[in-house]
Amino acid sequence: LVANMTLSEKLSMLHGSPDGRTECMDSPGCAYVGNIAPVERLRIPPVNMNDGPQGYRAPAALAGTSTEWGQGMGKEFYDKGSNLQLGEDPYLGYRLVQPVVRGIQSQKVVANAKHFIQNNQETNRVGVSAEVDERTRFEMYYPPFEGAVQAGVGSMMCSYNKVNGDWSCENPFTLRGDLKQTLNYQGYVMSDWGATHSMSIAAGLDVEQPGAFWMNAELIQEALDAGTVKESQVDDSVRRILQAMFQVGVMDEPLSAWDWSKRLRNVTTAASVASARRLSAKGTVLLRNEGNILPLTRGKRVAVIGLADAKAIYHAGGSGSVQPSSVSTPLQGFRDAVGDSGTVEFNCGRDVNAAVELAKQSDYAVIFVGTLSREDFDRSSLSLDVGVDWTGQNEAVSAIAAAAGEKTVVVVTTPGAVLLPWSRQVAAIITNFMPGQQAGNAVADILFGNVNPSGKLPVTFPNRDNETEFSPAQYPGIPDPKAPAYAFYTEKLQIGYRFYETHRLQFQTGFPFGHGLSYTSFAYSNLEIRDDFRGGKTVAFVVKNTGGRPGAEVAQLYLEFPASAGEPFQLKGFAKTKLLDAGEDCSLALNLRPRDLSIWDTDKHSWRQIGGVFGVSVGSSSRDIRLHEQFSTNIFV
Repeated sequence: LVANMTLSEKLSMLHGSPDGRTECMDSPGCAYVGNIAPVERLRIPPVNMNDGPQGYRAPAALAGTSTEWGQGMGKEFYDKGSNLQLGEDPYLGYRLVQPVVRGIQSQKVVANAKHFIQNNQETNRVGVSAEVDERTRFEMYYPPFEGAVQAGVGSMMCSYNKVNGDWSCENPFTLRGDLKQTLNYQGYVMSDWGATHSMSIAAGLDVEQPGAFWMNAELIQEALDAGTVKESQVDDSVRRILQAMFQVGVMDEPLSAWDWSKRLRNVTTAASVASARRLSAKGTVLLRNEGNILPLTRGKRVAVIGLADAKAIYHAGGSGSVQPSSVSTPLQGFRDAVGDSGTVEFNCGRDVNAAVELAKQSDYAVIFVGTLSREDFDRSSLSLDVGVDWTGQNEAVSAIAAAAGEKTVVVVTTPGAVLLPWSRQVAAIITNFMPGQQAGNAVADILFGNVNPSGKLPVTFPNRDNETEFSPAQYPGIPDPKAPAYAFYTEKLQIGYRFYETHRLQFQTGFPFGHGLSYTSFAYSNLEIRDDFRGGKTVAFVVKNTGGRPGAEVAQLYLEFPASAGEPFQLKGFAKTKLLDAGEDCSLALNLRPRDLSIWDTDKHSWRQIGGVFGVSVGSSSRDIRLHEQFSTNIFV
């Protein structure tokens, strides 16, 4: 197909097209944030783009990543005439991204992994230079993108920032070298909106968005004439775009399938709403349950306090933000769940004394608290009192806990890690992260026991702000006349729970990575480590439901490397059991690949397997280890 294209047709695909954008830019119905123009002579359809890291109101990927989530998002995008979706620790990200990519692309929508690479702050994201060494890039930051590559992701987006002094979207070391050559990425790279600073085909950029300031036909033709760009490089960029379109089935559709009027369709279905409810509950994490107060008993007087009415939080802000036309508020979810068997009374929480009195008079006090984040801004604190207009949340929870802590349940809605200074003063805590449009029904399903929680924390909830002691040089970076800042990644591999394990920090009010309780209990036994035929190891063990109700457990495998490797304690496997009845057990086997026993060698610029004694820890979280064993490898450093 590329061979049959004229040069003009090829160049038209290397930048954004205003068609389909400017005509509705001021209209709330304008759904496409960008396009690549069609080549009608060859029946090549347009690429119509939508932001969607949160989807059309499904739970945040942080909590509910699965093939179902990806398929649901992809179907809604396709039904609205969009065929490209712009979406976002190392091993966890590597595993979680793959079913999402496959799910999205199964619906004739090209998934987009972003932002490549080191877009790890918003404060100075436009122009900050991320100063990060090669080993840290490959071990900490590339694995989620590598997982996307292995799942066949069709497109990636380069970021606004610089990497080691070069703009991300014109960085030949990270784009053409690391991404396209070392990681063997076969899809195309497009810029974030306005992140192109030069005609960067030779560096590895394939598409400029949203327009054609640098990657226009005139400048590319000048570069071709001057010999700084080869036509084979242009062909490679076009091939990558077309390959992604063929891969997901876009090219099988007639041009009429991409009629722009589709963007105004309401594509919400009963099935997608049910999926949003199911996934929101599936992604909820039970952090605390003293005295087994949960699940709640129906037929009681329940005080619902806080962000549970129209002020409830469903999603974060930024380019992927969508205002749902229909939502299930927590207050309505509770009223529907309780029905005529009990009473539900509401207090917004601003009048702390009134909220305390209501809590004291009720059988249960369920407090809804939360905070927000959005594109362009970093949270100035992990406190609940930053990010929303109710700045007295911690005061209210503490006061209610002091008066009625034994019957107080707190629901925390948050975009990520958050501080919970009152956590040991209340009976129960759940977090539903960004729960989506079915938040109310889903949280009622959890709190009343229709669904037994099985979620685990994908991040550490710290005891205090900056507990890992980042310096200003690390974040937000040191100002420099040539750029907003230089941010130095001197923490290297010591990110999140790895730092907590290395320094043995204890949790007084926070919660560890991987933590998540159930309404039942689980025992681990029979740990066995054996060689596998690929040169790695198989770690087998048994998980048994020792409680009184059905439930599922996410078992986690952590690896300790030989000291010579300089590697921290880290997650290297996890698996979720089936729903186990009381007394039932199941056998699990997790594979450690040779790659999992390797480090990035900066001399050879490749992975190198390590020899020595490894420690294997299996358990329910990074701090709840149930089984431990060692094995040795005979490979020498």
